[in-house]
Amino acid sequence: MTITEPHRLIRTNPITAVRDWLAKNWDPDLTVAQWWQLLGTSGWAAPVLPAEAFGLGLSRADSVAVMREIGAFGALGPPSGLGLLLAAPTIATHGTPEQIETYIRDIVTGRQAWCQLFSEPGAGSDLAGLTTRAERDGDEWIVNGQKVWTSLGHTADMGMLIARTNVDAPKHQGISWMAIDMHQPGVEIRPLLEMTGHAMFNEVFLTDARVPVGGVVGDVNNGWAATNTTLQAERAGLGAGGSGGAAGAQPGTIAGQLERRAGDLVPAKSTSGTKKSGKKRTDRRAVNRLNQTLLIDFARNAGRIDDPIVRQELMRLHSLNVVGGLNAQRLKGMRNAGKDIPGMANISKLMMSDVVRLSRDLGLSILGVAGTLHAYTSEQRDSLNAATGNPLLGIVTGQALYAQAPPIYGGTDQIQKNIIGERVLGLPKEPNNDKVLPFSELPKNV
Repeated sequence: MTITEPHRLIRTNPITAVRDWLAKNWDPDLTVAQWWQLLGTSGWAAPVLPAEAFGLGLSRADSVAVMREIGAFGALGPPSGLGLLLAAPTIATHGTPEQIETYIRDIVTGRQAWCQLFSEPGAGSDLAGLTTRAERDGDEWIVNGQKVWTSLGHTADMGMLIARTNVDAPKHQGISWMAIDMHQPGVEIRPLLEMTGHAMFNEVFLTDARVPVGGVVGDVNNGWAATNTTLQAERAGLGAGGSGGAAGAQPGTIAGQLERRAGDLVPAKSTSGTKKSGKKRTDRRAVNRLNQTLLIDFARNAGRIDDPIVRQELMRLHSLNVVGGLNAQRLKGMRNAGKDIPGMANISKLMMSDVVRLSRDLGLSILGVAGTLHAYTSEQRDSLNAATGNPLLGIVTGQALYAQAPPIYGGTDQIQKNIIGERVLGLPKEPNNDKVLPFSELPKNV
């Protein structure tokens, strides 16, 4: 499938192009499904994708700018979630034209939500050590195994599954990347309650689950290449920002929002018509700046704004955010020149980890003993607010509890450093037999 709009004009001035398109097409009385059908098939739902994969071939920076413009215009943005962020780029890179038409069309139009079935109880940082098996049975693959830390698996229609299809090949060579139906009987999803009180993650048990042979994206036993594409998209998205501020509805059949009026799900828009919104932008740098402003206000209200240590750490937080923005601009300039900055996605994710850890430590330092208090339910929040007189306390403590997750998901900090050292700096790998011994002969985690 190829988008037929004049790409040269769009790439020259994508903001003007999307503004003109919105003026002609946005109608708040459409259902979410109808609006996403227009947005997705026009290329504006995922403009970073290539033209032959329901995109417009824009840079990541220009695509984020387009998402912000959609929000500023007052229109409903594209479907949120891992379908656009991870599955679509992987399928666009490694999939067949038929797979692009089948899977990416349903992603950009919001018909299906996706989750990521990568990590396992015994294969987290060593992702290629996975033991979930897929065995060929006629026109299907039969899948058995367990996945864990599956974000939003309980609302997903489809899953990005990596499974071992050849135990006699070295561990990186016997893996296949598959698109699996999450609604079938052989898929059991169990929520995992986090210490924040939320349950965004799940564990997934696969018992004789089935994937059609046409669901393998890329070559059989060569799924590690597709997996790396997914991981790079994840790290780039986590480090450089999400889809902007326009998203306001959840995709898929389980969320139940497709038949709602599109205008009812648009974040509140300021009367000035600027990019201000009643909904936080999902751009990671914007969230970091919001957290920084919040911490400054907390320090001022707590009488700690003149504390030299607090001021030093606030400045360090500000510096990290500025450097992150400059790195994004550097990368944009290099890509506009047809070049790249190797390892920038990994560097950006490491910086995100530094920011969340510093925000956690600084916030708890400012709060003092009040940082030991946290509410997990609405009733508890009401009681805590009444007792402390500080309704924003829960934001800081919630972020502090959550801060342990970003340095782990999407590849731990240690993995990011290994990648930079080995693939960017050319340092030697630790000696092992992973690339030569069959997976069935390697020692296993127990």
